[in-house]
Amino acid sequence: MTTSTRRTVAALLADIAAAPDAQALFERTSARLRRIAPFDAAVWVATDPVNGLTTAPVRVENLHEGGCGTYWESEFFAENVNLFRDLARAPVPVAGLRAVTGDRPSRSSLYRNFMRPRGFDDELRAVFRADGLPWGQLSLFRERGRAEFAAADIALVETLSAPIAQRLRSFAQPGDQRTMPEDAAAAPGMLLFDADGGLVSINDEARELLARMPSGPSTSTPLGIDLPLPVWILSTAGRARLTGVSARIRIRTTGGRWLVCHASCLRDAHGKAGMTAMVIEPATPSEIAELVLAAYELTRRELDVVEQIARGLPTAEIAELLHLSPHTVRDHVKAIFDKVGVTSRGELVAKLFTEFQLPAAERRTLRVDAG
Repeated sequence: MTTSTRRTVAALLADIAAAPDAQALFERTSARLRRIAPFDAAVWVATDPVNGLTTAPVRVENLHEGGCGTYWESEFFAENVNLFRDLARAPVPVAGLRAVTGDRPSRSSLYRNFMRPRGFDDELRAVFRADGLPWGQLSLFRERGRAEFAAADIALVETLSAPIAQRLRSFAQPGDQRTMPEDAAAAPGMLLFDADGGLVSINDEARELLARMPSGPSTSTPLGIDLPLPVWILSTAGRARLTGVSARIRIRTTGGRWLVCHASCLRDAHGKAGMTAMVIEPATPSEIAELVLAAYELTRRELDVVEQIARGLPTAEIAELLHLSPHTVRDHVKAIFDKVGVTSRGELVAKLFTEFQLPAAERRTLRVDAG
């Protein structure tokens, strides 16, 4: 690596650490990376760290409309080469398509159905991973006539995997409640897709919740051009439709609240798969508990302690409930304070639970005038 390249990589890592949000992270990283390891098109994706499914935001560069479904569905249904879910568990979470196929890219359905028709000859694929969890993923494409992605390109992107994942993870931490308006719909949003993945029905609550999602690549629907569906909605519904297994992702709204999108394949009386239903609703504390754990690098036992602190239990009662010694509980509390960046139990509860517990409790509170 030359001195100039080292300086560029150092600047890239500094940009990653300073990115104010995920979209800026993808935009800045892509621009700098292109100078070191040129590419012609890219797909930058944030993922749900619990299951690796596509969530918001998504950044697509130099790929025109059309073929979106082929790209997203290849991971779930047709592809058997260089899968993101395999890279997420691999010792090195980065690989080039030509390299892993022994220069026989036509073994890949993505190459045959998506890349070759668009003039792409190689793909570098990466998972952004921190502490074993996938927080994002990347596809870089090179057109015919360019050299395939080399070992140096793979090594470069590998150095970025953990820093990008750590920055994406930081965006999952609770925001400032004073600037975060309540944005929950009155009832769950409902969407119904036909057997081919086309949207056939939607309620008003779903329209409202979709409008509160971050901007990103989307596809118009037969219901009207005023209702584009984000790719993370289509890919989640597509996974349920193609695999017959329920799929669930969490999305943070532009107002900072968490939504959960749950897609399920519907079957007729004979068990034949047909339509796919999706429910979108505000996330409950239990829905985002795993995100809290991952965002602050809390262990499962530390999260257990946090939950008991939120209940207001003293150290002795927490120790008895969790079958720990008081000394061990105090050690856990100290580690939790260090990770979350607080100095008191009250501050801890305010930082972690105000966003999640209070809105959920408010929606379930009956207010009456009993005068």
